[in-house]
Amino acid sequence: QVQLVESGGGLVQPGGALRLSCAASGSISSFDVSGWDRQAPGKQRELVASIARGGSTNYADNVKGRFTISSDNAKNLVYLQMNSLKPEDTAVYYCYVRRWSQFSWGQGTQVTVSS
Repeated sequence: QVQLVESGGGLVQPGGALRLSCAASGSISSFDVSGWDRQAPGKQRELVASIARGGSTNYADNVKGRFTISSDNAKNLVYLQMNSLKPEDTAVYYCYVRRWSQFSWGQGTQVTVSS
């Protein structure tokens, strides 16, 4: 069972930026997809961004042009660069990996966007 540990969350003002990191205990390149979900209070969890083994990326419409997902396979890290943050981006952000139909998630990191 892979272990995922997120870091980089915190409090930021609207318009600011944060970079989230996800450290995996196993080889990131062994998974079909790595990505980030988020869950805001009272809302359903939603996909934010994902990156496939081949490098193709996918983003939720409400973060396109502001967020960028990337991975460092040599270090088994997945990043989420978040720019132009909005109050509606406030949520707990979870890193995940998928191999076939098997998902694993981290414990999450809180991101709060507020003035």
